[in-house]
Amino acid sequence: MANEQADGSVWSSQEQIAAHLRDRIINGDFEPGEKLPSLRQMEAQFGVATNTIRAAIATLTSERLVISEQGRGVIVRRHRQLTMRPAAYKNPAPQGQKYQWLTENEKRGMAAKGKLLHVGEVIPPAAVRAVFQLGKNEPALLRRQVLSLDGEPCELVEVYLPLEIAAGTKLMNNHLLRGGSGRVLEDLGYPTLRCEDRVSAQLPTPEQYAALQMPTKLPVLRTFRTTFSTDDRPIQAEIMAKAGHLYELRYDF
Repeated sequence: MANEQADGSVWSSQEQIAAHLRDRIINGDFEPGEKLPSLRQMEAQFGVATNTIRAAIATLTSERLVISEQGRGVIVRRHRQLTMRPAAYKNPAPQGQKYQWLTENEKRGMAAKGKLLHVGEVIPPAAVRAVFQLGKNEPALLRRQVLSLDGEPCELVEVYLPLEIAAGTKLMNNHLLRGGSGRVLEDLGYPTLRCEDRVSAQLPTPEQYAALQMPTKLPVLRTFRTTFSTDDRPIQAEIMAKAGHLYELRYDF
């Protein structure tokens, strides 16, 4: 069943079957909790051996799209693909409350958590340096954390802040910030007035691959967000990566 694609590449039968089933799951043709066709049915449909079907199912299992249940077969997981609404997390949390991302996902009935991975001064990527108008060797503060839903990693977040704002403040502390960095910035006199998102798809970096427990050959959704305050001053730059097959972004205009 392996076919040559327009670009000359060849997809194995296993990859084609996994891609077909993945597309139907993501598009809602198979609902959460629904059973996929049996091995025998898929053998007849795709004209391949049982081992090839099993390999395709193993791929979808590693992607967290399906699970195998004794006596039931292969079932589409509840977290088929989640819709995230970035505008819901734009503004800082009210004083004393949790980071907005945690609150919004807890409203969905999900266990949302953040785990801090790193806090420290780094030479940021060129795109971040451009936002803050930093020289090639000028540092910024980096706060890196991984966010999880129901115990599974869903987003790697890198928050960059200018040292002229962050130095000597809670932003330098090596622990999670209640309400998030936006809450601290507002308390310091830098309210969030607008955000600019640039969204792209890319293959994961080694850090993203490890933190998100990504299977191979699948892209991440990368959001580069700049937060602006008074006088349109950029006060924060974020690089956020989500597994592209598990999440979609919704923007309302």
